Amino acid sequence: MSQREKIFEMLRGFETVMLVTATPEGRIEGRPMQIVDIDAHTGNISFFTGLTSRKVDEITKNPEVAIVGQDQRSAFLSLAGSGLVVHEPARVRALWSEPFRVWFPGGPEDPDLRLLVVEPRLAEYWDNRGTNKLEYMFEAARAYVSGERPRVDEGDQHGRVPL
Repeated sequence: MSQREKIFEMLRGFETVMLVTATPEGRIEGRPMQIVDIDAHTGNISFFTGLTSRKVDEITKNPEVAIVGQDQRSAFLSLAGSGLVVHEPARVRALWSEPFRVWFPGGPEDPDLRLLVVEPRLAEYWDNRGTNKLEYMFEAARAYVSGERPRVDEGDQHGRVPL
């Protein structure tokens, strides 16, 4: 599996991630967001958002965003990219599921409902699942005994990948 494939395999394992934006005053703010779709061809990540939400204003003024995901204590992912708020009613209807009615009482036709699409450019991951966990535990024990920092090799366990 390529590192790019690994990124999207890990991302599909997260139901909710933190979306990080910059306010007009320059503050960095994050909030949990449920992933609605990951486009298999482009890698774009979509969320539902309200047109009048603060994050829409922030992304309109500065489209640079980050997405951060963590799965328990074993898989960590950070993506940097550009956010874009789009009005695509047909796509919203196709991605709609009833639990979203809590946030959008008007359903998929709610006039406030928009898609927030993140086009990722760079990703970094740390994956200590499965055999990677055993490798990491061995390396951590070696580092503890030797007094050196653990070595984490690029590849299956860690990577920084342009998208």
